[in-house]
Amino acid sequence: MTKTILKKPELLAPAGNLEKLKIAVHYGADAVFLGGQEYGLRSNADNFTMDEIKEGVDFAKKYGAKIYVTTNIIAHDENIEGLDDYLRQLEATGATGIIVADPLIIETCKRVAPKLEIHLSTQQSLSNWKAVEYWKNEGLERVVLARETGAEEMRLMKEKVDIEIEAFVHGAMCIAYSGRCTLSNHMTARDSNRGGCCQSCRWDYDLLTVDNDELDVVFEGEDVTPFAMSPKDLKLIESIPSMIDIGIDSLKIEGRMKSIHYIATVVSVYRKVIDAYCADPENFKIDPEWIIELGKCANRDTAPAFFEGVPGYEEQMFGHEQSKKTPFDFCGLVLDYDEKTRMATIQQRNNFKPGMEIEFFGPEIDNFKQVITAIYDEEGTALDAARHPLQLVQIKVDHPVYKNNMMRKEMA
Repeated sequence: MTKTILKKPELLAPAGNLEKLKIAVHYGADAVFLGGQEYGLRSNADNFTMDEIKEGVDFAKKYGAKIYVTTNIIAHDENIEGLDDYLRQLEATGATGIIVADPLIIETCKRVAPKLEIHLSTQQSLSNWKAVEYWKNEGLERVVLARETGAEEMRLMKEKVDIEIEAFVHGAMCIAYSGRCTLSNHMTARDSNRGGCCQSCRWDYDLLTVDNDELDVVFEGEDVTPFAMSPKDLKLIESIPSMIDIGIDSLKIEGRMKSIHYIATVVSVYRKVIDAYCADPENFKIDPEWIIELGKCANRDTAPAFFEGVPGYEEQMFGHEQSKKTPFDFCGLVLDYDEKTRMATIQQRNNFKPGMEIEFFGPEIDNFKQVITAIYDEEGTALDAARHPLQLVQIKVDHPVYKNNMMRKEMA
């Protein structure tokens, strides 16, 4: 019997600013989620003005993509004033919907901005079908599951409740249920549930014991500390077929504060996986090159987290394991290419120089490497290196490249 995919899931990508939004769509995202100036959880992201949201919506619509705006703080009384007007402005931008955690914002949106879809944020930590059913009965169009939800729980939700389900497939993991952690509140006086999370869980900690009312350090030295609250990042590329079979409606990539190189790399890989499986599910296999590609932008180890069951200690990261340099450095964005002269105009993002091997990638091309033979400035003067941020330079490129393709160099 031939296997049939009933519905191809949405690929949902993050965007911390307008440039990231456009890159996400260009590299294959079906939808993008972003934060406005208020009511969101990423106060350190660039975030969008209303004019920028409108520009992003107009851009996305040209490519058939949707925009969702995060309004997922846990609101206090001081957040009530101005909410009506903010939601009306969001509706006027043409955004498809909002991602929300607080009933105050849900009920206000129903009343003042009824054209906006309401998607329940992962901040509500949904991990059982009865809770999903409750929010369905409240009139919501979609729920975003807790990252701690397993495959069988997802399957039961889809069987029991007729509602769109969104699930994370790639990115950072919280040590606590999202929306339930107050470490930042206690340690830095920043409200983690109103945009102030400072990732206290990823700090290095000493492990102490109390003996006769005195504190003794259990572990000293430069080796790995035995105490951590830092899970490996989520990576579910190999579970995408299972999630599609379950019927998950939207596959979500985390990372509004990540670089355009990260967004382009991760979105393009998951785009290929989804398209390949939906085109031929019976003969689908994970291409090892997809795994290698994801590794080129990773600065932390990865794991499947809770999808396959409760993770053990091996999915925690300890001490110096917690972060590492990415194996590749994003060094340039293609702005233009002249096929006659084979000269590409590059916007510099990190230093590069003649004699260096670089790799080009993008949705229109197969990855290829070449050695830079020469670099020229806008006046045609030869340079010994591209040193300055956002500097425009030209280099000869052996194969055609296209606007928004990227170049990167492997780190030693």
